[in-house]
Amino acid sequence: MASIEPWLIENGNIKGMSKEITRHGRTAHNMSSSSLRKKSDMSLVSKVPIGLVRRVLANLQEVILGTKLSILFPAIPWAIIAQFYGFGRSWIFALSLLGLTPLAERVSFLTEQIAYYTGPTVGGLLNATCGNATELIIAILALTQHKVDVVKYSLLGSILSNLLLVLGTSLFCGGLVTKEQTFDRKQADVNSILLLLALLCHMLPLMFRYAGGSEALTAKPTLELSRVSSIVMLGVYFAYLVFQLWTHRKLFEAHGEEDDDDDLVVEEAPVIGFWSGFAWLVGMTLVIALLSEYVVGTIEDASSSWGLSVSFISIIVLPIVGNAAEHAGAIIFAFKNKLDISLGVALGSATQISLFAVPSCVITSWIIGEKMDLDFNLLETGSFALSIIVTAFTLQDGTSHYMKGLVLLLCYIVIGACFFVYQTPLNQGNAINLGVKASTEGSFRA
Repeated sequence: MASIEPWLIENGNIKGMSKEITRHGRTAHNMSSSSLRKKSDMSLVSKVPIGLVRRVLANLQEVILGTKLSILFPAIPWAIIAQFYGFGRSWIFALSLLGLTPLAERVSFLTEQIAYYTGPTVGGLLNATCGNATELIIAILALTQHKVDVVKYSLLGSILSNLLLVLGTSLFCGGLVTKEQTFDRKQADVNSILLLLALLCHMLPLMFRYAGGSEALTAKPTLELSRVSSIVMLGVYFAYLVFQLWTHRKLFEAHGEEDDDDDLVVEEAPVIGFWSGFAWLVGMTLVIALLSEYVVGTIEDASSSWGLSVSFISIIVLPIVGNAAEHAGAIIFAFKNKLDISLGVALGSATQISLFAVPSCVITSWIIGEKMDLDFNLLETGSFALSIIVTAFTLQDGTSHYMKGLVLLLCYIVIGACFFVYQTPLNQGNAINLGVKASTEGSFRA
């Protein structure tokens, strides 16, 4: 106990800090985020004589300055000021998006800190819930503003960026350092199967709409099918959590603690207390909600100002900037020949969004009276399907080299170019129906 600093003890003890908990149970997401942390120098803080002030300063030091992305924190007050004084809407969008980047990394840090006290299982559940908090909050706020297409685009973009951009960059960069890298196929196989199940749930409403001909006849059944499928997907996600956190936990644990690289900050004990971590987590979630509201409210203005379609901003720009911290961590570990961690981040996030975030939005829209279904239209669903297929083929033999990563990156560039030139107004995506619906409606009018 002599080595524990006073500000680490909030309740007179440090329960839950067994060696097993501090050394095991770290997920790939936790390890990925840790690569962007930096060690805090507490020499000045420790000299503060007043205990309460010392604890507050220590918390600020660890939470605000304990990341290499702390330089982006000033974007948060600037976004609020820009909104309050009515600056350019595109500036509010850009500043809010930049402010979300360090917040997403800090949420991962705080969930890991809480896990030291609650244990790896509860910590894993918390990470599974908060792992993609930014995307989920943006989606729910967009639903409340009746922007269903923005929800679909942003969630699809997160999946595509994880499967193609993050994984592709990781494999490419790792292949440049190591001629051939190997990884455990077991985790990749599980995620691939789950992604194929999610794809089936997306394709059935799409095919049902085309098979039915008239949208008037298929709209309600498609919505009902999507809601049933969403309930099934949430059930599968719960089974996935049981598989990941209980029955096959060792399969998903990241083993990077042996690395002595100075760029990797590995903590053997929590650096903030449980209640401090909980308070910071609640506070940052509220800030994420505020900035997400700014993003959703200004995305169309940014689209007009920048000359980019809403679909391109939602599918390409939002995921890249919003998840930059997590993505950078995955790439860093690929450079260090720790490809299992990179795969855990990319495939784990894609699975979480597909089986949890998407169906959660469908159920939420059902509750608030919106009509969101799993029909993401032909172009979007086709991109989703081909991304899963290409990724599954890439990972089938348990080895990797830079050519595999290059192919995934090129696939992402082509899809990005497609949505760059694809101009469609919001809530008009279903109008493109291979000519089937147009001809059907024309026959009715005739």
